Amino acid sequence: ARILQHKPNPYMNTAQFLYRVATIYAATNNVFIAPIYGADYETIIGYYPLSPDRVEIVHVHQKPYLRYTFANGQKAAVELERAGIMTQMQYKSDFFGESNAEIIDPTLQMIHMQNSLRESNLSADNNGGFLLIDGKYSDVKQIDSKPFIVDAEQMALINANIFNYFGTNEDILQNKFNEERANAFYEGKIEPFAVNLGLTMTNMTFTDHAISFGNEIMFSANRLQYASTSAKLQVSQQLFDRGILSQNDVCDIWQLPHIEGGDRRFIRGEYRDNDEEKQPTPPAVPQEPTTPPAAPNDPVDQTNGSEEEPPDDESENRT
Repeated sequence: ARILQHKPNPYMNTAQFLYRVATIYAATNNVFIAPIYGADYETIIGYYPLSPDRVEIVHVHQKPYLRYTFANGQKAAVELERAGIMTQMQYKSDFFGESNAEIIDPTLQMIHMQNSLRESNLSADNNGGFLLIDGKYSDVKQIDSKPFIVDAEQMALINANIFNYFGTNEDILQNKFNEERANAFYEGKIEPFAVNLGLTMTNMTFTDHAISFGNEIMFSANRLQYASTSAKLQVSQQLFDRGILSQNDVCDIWQLPHIEGGDRRFIRGEYRDNDEEKQPTPPAVPQEPTTPPAAPNDPVDQTNGSEEEPPDDESENRT
């Protein structure tokens, strides 16, 4: 946990590690994670992401190994079962996902050609009056000088194809998203990636015996950091007084520092366990009287402390 939280390898912090893994994964549909072992060659002290163009699968005594090459040219190998492999679009190969070349490269080449023709024909450096036209065009007519050849509607369609393939959109790329769009992007794109990465690193780090005892690596993000203030307040209030969130959990929602003793959980007093209604009512226990009973020989006051005065003789003679 300490290694993954701050510095997974000597050259990357955690943010750089996750960014590198996500970039390779999206660009090539594959990413390999090599474990870095300590002096005993058993204890993992780090993780290093690898692009598929730097790795190969070799078999030694009918056992598959992952052999990889670092940027400095040094090579290393590890048993395939000890390495982490994340793939998507996996179809033909038992180890690798399909390449993006056949699907997305034609669209990217179209954009590249569009930009190249525009720079060659319309830039300030073209002072000879010649236009470069692709050879596939047989009927070439003079056109008005415009900053683009593909119109805006067609360009929007090309961009939409790229966005759809990579599962993103313009609002996400330009940071124009709101709470609903951020949640949709998290659930559709980030969360599946985080689950895949967590499973991959769990299986390469722990044995089956250790996993059976609940050991795992899990990546998560606080989706509420992009929520509105009213949404944060509602979630904090509703989940805190039901004992679901602790004080420090609420601090995480508001991006505040933790407080001492903030891991305690509280439940409002009017809540009770529903199973209590199913329990039989305990019998009433007789309680001792708080005052001693009156003695048998003591006179009992029947007038409740009030006595009427005898009639006055003078009052009878009055009219």
